[in-house]
Formats: sequence, structure tokens, C-alpha cells
Amino acid sequence: MSSQENTRPIEEHLQVIPSELEIIKQDFEKRSSELEKKIEQLEEEKIQLGSDVDVQKLEAEKMRKRKNMAEEDLGSLKIYYKKLRLSIRTIGLGKISEQWWPEIKE
Repeated sequence: MSSQENTRPIEEHLQVIPSELEIIKQDFEKRSSELEKKIEQLEEEKIQLGSDVDVQKLEAEKMRKRKNMAEEDLGSLKIYYKKLRLSIRTIGLGKISEQWWPEIKE
């Protein structure tokens, strides 16, 4: 009887103390859960960054279009300015005061 009495408390004791494998399994499951949460967060960030990139691409495209329009406008203004200068010279309005003086005296 005495050996059976000693055996029971040891069996009960062994049931309460988790085995090394059980501890490793629990640690693994905990770490795995943490990593799954981290992966979900990273995927959400990836989606957010992807939409941010799309917005930046659209903004860059708008800026390119505005730049092209400004360059076209500048080109048109240069042509207009050259035509205006030519017209001023043609009709004589481009003279300086000394050039007008002889005509005023007459």
C-alpha cells in the first residue's frame, strides 16, 4: 500500500507540472499569434502606403500637365512679344526721345 500511496501524489504532481514540450508549444502559439497580428498590421500599412503612392502619382501627373501648359503659354507669350516688337518697330513707336526730336521740330 505504501508504494501505491507514494505513486499517486507523483502522478498528480506530474499532471500539474507542464512538460517542457508543452511549455515550448505554448510559447510557440503565443509568438505565432503575435506574429499574425504584426503581419495584419503590416498588410494594413502596405495598403495605406499603396493608396498614398497612388495619390502622389496623381499629384505628380497634375503638376506635369500644369508645367506643360505653363511652358506652352510661355512659348505663346514669346511669339506674341516678338510680333509686338516687330509691329512697334514697323510703325516707328520704338524710337527713343532723341529719335523723335527731329520729327517734332518740323
